Amino acid sequence: MRHARPVPRPTAARPPARRRTRAAVALTLLAAVVAVAAGAPYLVAHAQASRYPVAEAELARARQELADLPVRDRASSDGYSREQFGQAWSDVDHNGCDTRNDVLRRDLGNVTYSSGGDACTVETGVLHDPYTGRTIRFRRGPDSAAVQIDHVVALADAWATGAQDWPAATRLALANDPANLLAVDGPANQDKSAGDASEWLPPNAGYRCAYVVRQLRVKAAYGLWVTRAEHDAMARTLRTCVVAP
Repeated sequence: MRHARPVPRPTAARPPARRRTRAAVALTLLAAVVAVAAGAPYLVAHAQASRYPVAEAELARARQELADLPVRDRASSDGYSREQFGQAWSDVDHNGCDTRNDVLRRDLGNVTYSSGGDACTVETGVLHDPYTGRTIRFRRGPDSAAVQIDHVVALADAWATGAQDWPAATRLALANDPANLLAVDGPANQDKSAGDASEWLPPNAGYRCAYVVRQLRVKAAYGLWVTRAEHDAMARTLRTCVVAP
């Protein structure tokens, strides 16, 4: 009896070496794209922060100030009002101009003044807003609120973190201290309200480091404290800083 020969099974054809090489290259490129995309938020944030670098010594000082600030819960806000910090925009430096116009003159470009020999009242100017990155054309009048003066450490926040125990003169000094004042986008200032760093940071992510460094300078100078959430938010922000070359 003759046995039938087994029929050989067909083998799958292997793709040519060139095709395999192309597939490997494509997979490698895809992996690289995915890796870059995953790091994109960091790259964007780093690029934005590079527009507002801080000096190495300034950053080291900010970190030390954060380490030294007391960490406590907020005190009660009972009794707070803007009037607790004195008359708004007082001429505390006795230069003949109120604080608001002093800050507008410092922070705006292409400044013009009201007619009639008034060397104080800013009539127009251009603000390169650090909070939003927008360029805002300021003109005194119905739309003046497009540019507002922000207390970097909000007065209500200061009240709840030590200022309610200060003498009136110290509260007046904080409210008019140029280090605690910035001309900024009006809606952004309204959005911030009295928030600390755990509750609000500038929408312009690149400015957040410089903003927190400034807050720390003020809080340390005036002996204010921070909450635990505020401390942690500040620490995270300081880790994003770009040091000036």
